[in-house]
Amino acid sequence: MTIMALHPQARALLDIFAANSAPPLEQLTVSEARAAYAKMCSYLNNPQEIFQTEDRTIKGYKNDISIRIYTPSEEETLPALIYFHGGGWVIGNLETHDALCRALAIESGCKVLSVDYSLAPEAKFPNAVEDAYLAVKWAAGNAGELGIDKSAIAVAGDSAGGNLATVVCYLANQRKEPSIMYQMLFYPSTGYARTPSFDKYGEGYHLTKSTMKWFQEQYLNSLEDTHSPLAAPMIIPDSETGLMPPAYIMTAEYDPLCDGGEMYAKKLQKAGVETMYVCYPGMIHGFLTMTEPLDDSKRAIKDAARALRKQFSKNEASSL
Repeated sequence: MTIMALHPQARALLDIFAANSAPPLEQLTVSEARAAYAKMCSYLNNPQEIFQTEDRTIKGYKNDISIRIYTPSEEETLPALIYFHGGGWVIGNLETHDALCRALAIESGCKVLSVDYSLAPEAKFPNAVEDAYLAVKWAAGNAGELGIDKSAIAVAGDSAGGNLATVVCYLANQRKEPSIMYQMLFYPSTGYARTPSFDKYGEGYHLTKSTMKWFQEQYLNSLEDTHSPLAAPMIIPDSETGLMPPAYIMTAEYDPLCDGGEMYAKKLQKAGVETMYVCYPGMIHGFLTMTEPLDDSKRAIKDAARALRKQFSKNEASSL
């Protein structure tokens, strides 16, 4: 159900995109698509100054992967948020989400570890999932050296990154480590079934059906992969869903992925998982990385950081 009209700032931005006449990502080569997305993100965001950043390289599933650590203060030990960027598992990198990760660290007061997981089509499913899992395991295993409170590790991601964040929680339960206390999913990709929002907003609102189809073709090995809970968390067995950590799920009203995010929130709630669901009216897919033209982007980041701080405080109180 529509809450409000498309936000005027979102409409103005879509008009700019349309006037730019750039070909859709699926008509570009993979390297061209990555460059186009990186260029767009650089125009739409203005990174804030932060106390400290550090780049590390760790061993991934098949290749080394990069991690950028954002530290907001000089405190010796802080809770941590492991972040997985969006981009359909094909595009995006540490730079495209640099401004968002800085803002989350500053607003929440926690360390943010941004993960440059392997991208498709060079590394198809489940490479990104395994890289994401290994990044969280590495953070937990090196918590002391990194200045991280091992009992206060959360995961987050937007779009494809939101998909990785929640399937990593599922995988951590399956493998009995590491311990993840919270998951934050921003307009996540939760499955491959068509929904009303997919049909209603799949054209003309930035993320399109054809682009999503292209992402899926690059990422998955075959349609068989759509039946794996590591690719589609909506099909995680109900018996396993109740073991997932508390969740914060954010969607955008004019996003083809909106219904999928809401359905996943209801799935978690039904299984008894404490879940906060928020839909931002009038917003489009990817709005968190559009802070310069969209005021609601800044507000949504502050709202998410507030929820994260609250969860970390509850965790600290329960451990006393």
